[in-house]
Amino acid sequence: MQYTLLGNSGLVVSRIALGCMSFGSRKWRPWMLEEDEAMPFFRRAVELGINFFDTADVYSLGVSEEITGRAVREYAVRDEAVVATKCRMRMGTGPNRGGLSAKHIIQSCEASLRRLGLDRIDLYQIHRADPSTPIEETLAALHRLVQDGKVLYLGASSMFAWELMKMLSVSERNGWARFVSMQNHYNLVYREEEREMMPLCVDQGLGVIPWSPLARGLLTGKRSRGMHEASARDEHDAPLADELYDHASDWDVVDATVRVARRRGVEPVQVALAWLLSRPAVAAPIVGFTRVEQMDAAAASADLVLSEEECAELEAPYRPHEVRGWLGGPLKLPGISS
Repeated sequence: MQYTLLGNSGLVVSRIALGCMSFGSRKWRPWMLEEDEAMPFFRRAVELGINFFDTADVYSLGVSEEITGRAVREYAVRDEAVVATKCRMRMGTGPNRGGLSAKHIIQSCEASLRRLGLDRIDLYQIHRADPSTPIEETLAALHRLVQDGKVLYLGASSMFAWELMKMLSVSERNGWARFVSMQNHYNLVYREEEREMMPLCVDQGLGVIPWSPLARGLLTGKRSRGMHEASARDEHDAPLADELYDHASDWDVVDATVRVARRRGVEPVQVALAWLLSRPAVAAPIVGFTRVEQMDAAAASADLVLSEEECAELEAPYRPHEVRGWLGGPLKLPGISS
């Protein structure tokens, strides 16, 4: 495994991050892997040298955090592991159970620490922007968490580039802790972030940790054109996949990825992740797994160096998209049923 600094910070992370959304409760999503099924993934991640684990309070309404915390304590060396979680999404029906108010941020952080069973969160991220709360209130609350030692570093997620720049400016003017990372929607099939967000992150020294780096499985090369796998996750989430990736040109990108992989004698996953890792500011794609054997190919991508010609071939079929994956307010995620 290779390692890198997260943006201009001194935080060292593996070039692949383990996405922990898949680990939780089937009451939240039918394709979740519950604790006994999840532990082998954490064990293999540590064996492969992965030290970066990303979850969120809303994933299985806290169950993912509980599993992640137990796994880190069981398999990882705490001082070497980087545990990241998020707040912002609705955690209940009450009026203060969502958003980025000072109240919700502080109580969310304390709740996440209890579920994780840790004394600090290494990277605490806002899970999208919140237009209903003044950014000064949000950023002051996040700074307070850093001052109190509950959080070490701060991160942001998908938003307009102007919103991120405004937040960075407010933090700088007030001498508050500043975001060190951006978790955004970025992969070979969806590259709209290259217009403004990626250059901003390069300029401002933020490390990029993309979500959906394999375009919800399209870039694995295991799906037929226009079709979805018959997996539990795909049957449940196919409409969302169709919403994110519905251009005919998306499949042309997939075909190019498969061609390059075949010539190299590697898996398409490796090519897709190697391309991402070659992009400026990208520190560690956040990769979720549902089979342990998938992890080795992802880890190997950190050692795959693509030529300029191969990158050009992968990029050539891309056509512009509308902004996808984060506009329109908070994601409407179902709660755990009784």
